[in-house]
Amino acid sequence: MTIQHARGRRRASGPATEPRLPEAFSADRPRDAQREARRRRGPFRQVADFAAASGVGQKAGVALAATGLLLTVTVPATSPVMATGEQGSTSASLASPAQPKVSAEAAAKVDFSRTAVSTQGDPDGKLKQLLSAQSAGSVSRQASTGSLGSPLETLVKSSPFGYRVSPITGGAGEFHRGQDFAAQCGTSVLAAASGKVTFAGWHPYGGGNRVVINHGNGLETTYNHLSSSSVQVGQKVNRGDVVALSGTTGASTGCHLHFEVMVNGEVVDPAVWL
Repeated sequence: MTIQHARGRRRASGPATEPRLPEAFSADRPRDAQREARRRRGPFRQVADFAAASGVGQKAGVALAATGLLLTVTVPATSPVMATGEQGSTSASLASPAQPKVSAEAAAKVDFSRTAVSTQGDPDGKLKQLLSAQSAGSVSRQASTGSLGSPLETLVKSSPFGYRVSPITGGAGEFHRGQDFAAQCGTSVLAAASGKVTFAGWHPYGGGNRVVINHGNGLETTYNHLSSSSVQVGQKVNRGDVVALSGTTGASTGCHLHFEVMVNGEVVDPAVWL
């Protein structure tokens, strides 16, 4: 029943309705099943799992243990990732097998430098390796040292390569084109390396009896002031073969061997190659 007031408002005359009570929710709020598992893994593990799942690239982990250095490399699988909703279960299954572990001593050193291979059966191994890869002119001093053998059984240096006072004229500033070694006349002169004889005869510019051996790729050796030679042009010789006997022919003041090394037609210091 409704009563009309003078001012035009209506008021309910019936009993007041009961206030509406808020509903009680007894069910727990649904939660993400993987939330606790992700929280336990931590942010770094989550990023690593994502990288493995998406095939971002290889992951490398380096761990230092008390017994030495342990290097472990893991390659992520590119197969689909299978996840389960149960807590504590594996969130990702990778198809790649476990990678082998490589361990080494903490003080171990790894040398990646290239080693020249030479044996007693092939004494020219170092020289062949140098000249097969490049011309003689591009070989460094460090690489060339020791690649040529001794032209005498015993080397006794007497006059070095370079500018000197001429033993013939006494004038200063003469350029000495090789290295002189003291030796009695008739001493065996040896080939410094295997090669082919390109000259054996008289040198008109002071060398006297002279032998020239071509070792390939622009490298030559010459032997001067010889009393005699035992090789001919075109003959192949091996390292250590007797090619001549020392003497004092040509522009010489006494018995000795004048030894030259030529690279691409230019004389160089023999000490760099011996």
